Amino acid sequence: MSNSATPKLKEFARRLLVYEAATGTSAGGGESAAFRVCEKMREPLGKLMGVGGFRMLLSRALTLAGAEIPWLRELQVKADGALGGLDKCEAKLDARATAAGEIVLVAYLLGLLTTFIGPALTLRLLQDIWPKLDDLNF
Repeated sequence: MSNSATPKLKEFARRLLVYEAATGTSAGGGESAAFRVCEKMREPLGKLMGVGGFRMLLSRALTLAGAEIPWLRELQVKADGALGGLDKCEAKLDARATAAGEIVLVAYLLGLLTTFIGPALTLRLLQDIWPKLDDLNF
C-alpha cells in the first residue's frame, strides 16, 4: 500500500486537530485532540464496519504512523477500539513532538479510510461528525 498520509491529508489532519483542540469537548477518550478525533470517529465507523473493523483500521494507522514517528509505537488500540497510552507518552515529549505525532496518526487514519471507502464517503462521514468545521476537503 502506498503512503496514505500525503501532505494534503497531513494538513487536513492538522486543521481537524486544531479545531478539535479549540472546541475542547471530550468524547470520553482523553484530553488529547487526537484521542478526541479517534473517539468521535469510533462510534460511526463502528456502526459501519463493526468494532473489530475500526480497531483494525486504527491499529493499521498506528503501525504506519509509528514507522514515521517512533514514539507512536508506545500507543495501543484497546479491545473496544479506543486509543490508549498517549497520556504516558505526552509526559515524556514536548508539545511540538506530540502535535507532530498526532497529525501523522490522524492523517494515516484518514488516508486508510479514504482508501477503503473513498473520499466522498469519508468527507460525508467527517461532515456528520464535525458539521461546523469549515472547508472539509482533501
